[in-house]
Amino acid sequence: MGYSFFKITKLKENFRLKLNNFVNSLGPAISDGRSIPFADNDISYVLKLQHDRIKEKGLDLDMEIYDRDKEHNATVGSEWKDAHYESYVCNEQLGIKRKFTRDGKKIYSDNIRSVFYATITDVTTGIHPDDETISCPNCGSVSTVAQIQGGCPYCGTVYKMDDLFPKVTGYYSLEDVGIAGDEHKASMRLIVIITGLVFGLLPIVLNFPQFLEMLGGETEHIELFLGAFILFPVGLLAGYFFYSICLFIRLIAVGSRQSSGKWGTIGSRAKFEQRMRAYSPEFSFEYFTSKAISLIKTAVYAPNEQELLFYKGEPLDPEFKDIIDLNYGGALGVVGIKEENGLVTITTDAFFDVLYAAGDRIKSKRAKYRAVFQRRTDIPIDMQFSMTKIQCPTCGSSFNAIQNKMCPYCGNAYDIISQDWVLTDLWRE
Repeated sequence: MGYSFFKITKLKENFRLKLNNFVNSLGPAISDGRSIPFADNDISYVLKLQHDRIKEKGLDLDMEIYDRDKEHNATVGSEWKDAHYESYVCNEQLGIKRKFTRDGKKIYSDNIRSVFYATITDVTTGIHPDDETISCPNCGSVSTVAQIQGGCPYCGTVYKMDDLFPKVTGYYSLEDVGIAGDEHKASMRLIVIITGLVFGLLPIVLNFPQFLEMLGGETEHIELFLGAFILFPVGLLAGYFFYSICLFIRLIAVGSRQSSGKWGTIGSRAKFEQRMRAYSPEFSFEYFTSKAISLIKTAVYAPNEQELLFYKGEPLDPEFKDIIDLNYGGALGVVGIKEENGLVTITTDAFFDVLYAAGDRIKSKRAKYRAVFQRRTDIPIDMQFSMTKIQCPTCGSSFNAIQNKMCPYCGNAYDIISQDWVLTDLWRE
């Protein structure tokens, strides 16, 4: 599996169009429960759970994601491959507006200038692996790629295969310290003009009696106008300097807030891959991070996490049931790795920007969650494994493992730890 952290690649046009479609549909998916195109099954299910949580709290959400620089110039920052698939992490400067209301009354709103990160997965050869399973985007039934090429065998819907890939397999956003396009020009212009006027009027304000005499016809105080004429451009320069200082202070404040507590994550990639690649080259830190965030979100948003096939821990703290938005903060630290009896246990610290809805208030917090994951080390990772498209090894039937801990056809329990990571503990630090 190859990885290039510093390579910058222009996003392909068909990728860009599908990413834009995904981004434009993200707000309606969370607020209205609509389907979202080009998202993998795990993302779609998490968004459904989040929508249900918001409605459970009696809230309505108006959410808009807008392009800050109006250029749709998403770029690729990193990529990695396996035998069939290639994944790209791309980013774009976007703004996210949210307004939560209850019975028409505004409870909370924000407008965050962000950098939006998305992971897009595509087939490497342009040929879809025939034996890979996929859920029909129309009815949700599970089939192989070979079966669905001629139309879904359950509902008959026919799809162009290039509509199935590429697809978004992960996303998050971080507050941006930079400036996109012209978004700061209006505020800068206002501050500069106001500062120039203050400086220009300063001689008149300090010598107001003389100014009144000059208005009465006396001309010996004409130096007041000369002083104003000289100080006005000085004020413009001072205003520009003041605005620059404000931007610099904001950069430091946002950067400090985002990095708070995250220094301990440095070296996590090397620590993880050095240990895990001894078992399989498929153990990439990117894949593990994407899977870990997906499992945490699903457990948090689920009505009862102990009914989930992949969750093996005690009941979560009741405060998790108040979370209505869980945005990954861009850092996952590996605290410890333990190997025993063919199982590996990974203890992590994951950082999130969280919205809590408790009573009549919604509050925003930055949180660090300690999460513990396990999986077997003797079975290679299936990069496209999804909880929503499991095939029972006993009877061969396909079912949604998020909604069924056991096969609904033969009743046998599914050994999820042999196929993927499981979450065994989760708490807030």
